[in-house]
Amino acid sequence: MEDEALNLCKARTKTFLRIAPPLVLLILAIVFARVVQLKIAPNSKLASVVGSPMSSRPEMARRGDLLDRHGRIISTSTMGYRLFVDPSLVTDPDTIAVDLGVLLEVDPVNIDRKLQPRLDKRYVVIAPLLEDWQVEAVRAADLPGVGIEMRQVRQQPNGSLGIALVGFVGSEHTGLSGAEYAFQEDLAGANGKLTYLRDARRRALWIEPDGYTPSSDGQDIQITIDLVLQQYVQERLQEEVRKRHAAGGRLVLADCTTGEILATYAVLDPPADRKEIEREKPVHPALMRNRCVTDPYEPGSTFKPFVWATATALGRADPKEMLQTPTSTGYRTDTGRLVRDAHYYGPSNWTKVLIKSMNSGMAIVAQRMTFQEMQGTVGRFGFGRLTHCGFSGESAGLVTQKKNWNQYTQVSVAMGHEIAVTPVQMARAFMAIARDGTMPQLRLTPANDNEAVMLDRAIPAWVALQTRQVLERVMTEGTGRRATSEKYRLFGKSGTAQLPKPKGGGYFEDRYISSFIAGAPASNPRLVAICVIDDPQRSKGYYGGTVAGPVVRDVLDHALGYLGVMPDQPGTEEQDQPSLTAQAVRPSLSNP
Repeated sequence: MEDEALNLCKARTKTFLRIAPPLVLLILAIVFARVVQLKIAPNSKLASVVGSPMSSRPEMARRGDLLDRHGRIISTSTMGYRLFVDPSLVTDPDTIAVDLGVLLEVDPVNIDRKLQPRLDKRYVVIAPLLEDWQVEAVRAADLPGVGIEMRQVRQQPNGSLGIALVGFVGSEHTGLSGAEYAFQEDLAGANGKLTYLRDARRRALWIEPDGYTPSSDGQDIQITIDLVLQQYVQERLQEEVRKRHAAGGRLVLADCTTGEILATYAVLDPPADRKEIEREKPVHPALMRNRCVTDPYEPGSTFKPFVWATATALGRADPKEMLQTPTSTGYRTDTGRLVRDAHYYGPSNWTKVLIKSMNSGMAIVAQRMTFQEMQGTVGRFGFGRLTHCGFSGESAGLVTQKKNWNQYTQVSVAMGHEIAVTPVQMARAFMAIARDGTMPQLRLTPANDNEAVMLDRAIPAWVALQTRQVLERVMTEGTGRRATSEKYRLFGKSGTAQLPKPKGGGYFEDRYISSFIAGAPASNPRLVAICVIDDPQRSKGYYGGTVAGPVVRDVLDHALGYLGVMPDQPGTEEQDQPSLTAQAVRPSLSNP
């Protein structure tokens, strides 16, 4: 019996040993398969809890640089580190602020204020940018729930030089204003990504062949701004605004041969005694609007050359024609409106009207023009529409609608009133006079050698030359005498317009917008500049030729010398004579 029992036991043992190992292996295989299935494709109830077994790691693309016309760096990106906290992983949320305050040498209270309201979050930024020694201190401390991550930092090597023009980037390194915003798509590039299967400790197990997408760095963008000229423009405009105790100022410098904007700057700082001007809340300089393109103003007498040129081209007045301008008391229009002059010269020819900036003469000729002709003047020189110069937030200005146009508007526009323009619009329109009657497209990016410059014709070539010659006499016989250059022959026009009231309509009786626009050298024009001084203190001077004129002269003198343009004033080495002549064929304005 014992032998039989022993043999039976041995038989059962052998059977178990034959069956058990494969069974165990099968069970293990099933368990493993289930684990894999749960990791890779869990059901919907479990998926929300366990999360994905895949991890992704971004590869940061470098934002492109902004360069000036000579390749000098205006804005560039470097790498830095930000400090963040995951409150769910912090050992003691009540003391972490103190720990970090000691490490960073900052007030723990400020850290606590950032952290306490967001304890339910997984990512709280404590310091957007750490110094090198702070990075080392945080890494050495190895505090649970505290991490640092790499980030790009946008820097301007030239400080605040042209900062409003350059613009600003946000926390995600995207452009928010200025050139940073205008060229965002090209500057940004595309981030890369690495996707991999991870284990429980988040270590990489497997990378699929298509799991890696390399980053693509942003393009470097070269703009037309010249940092040397930009610096001079800023310093000279700031000097004049302070000298005149003005509310602000604007200046645009452009190359009339290509339409490239070389410098632009606007300053706004209303003095305390300007009660009617609301002070802007302090903002980062890079976020301030570029008032050269965003804020229209009434141009006053600087608008007269455009009307004078059009009326001459249309034959509504001849430069030598004598007009019955008043000797005193002003001129009455056909509708009974009294138009006054700053000075009365009696009957004067059409040329003298522009030289002496006579409102009465402009009114006389404006009444000879039809509404359509005056409206055509406004549109032909580009007013009332965007210049598309490349700056964001550009204004088209303000022009009276055709249905509301009347005789009062007709005369007002001829004197530069009842119309609002921007400095960049004025600069582009004046290029028609500086050139052959055509206006190039304003540019913020340099033109390629083989790239055609888009042109709009405003007036015939012979009219542009004739107007330029009259404006040169403005500098010696008219309101531009105080802006005459000893080096270059300038042609320009001043403007002194009353400042409109911000509320209720109408104008201040003793407050003005002083402006001056000019081109040079007259023998072969290269540059155009316009300066607008907002609300200068009356006791310190307010006429455009006195306040804004010297600024334009100094900027043109400096810029032309910097560009190597030879002086053309008598007694200096002259450049080539202009290619246009007064004997040029006179085409009609409708089909130049």
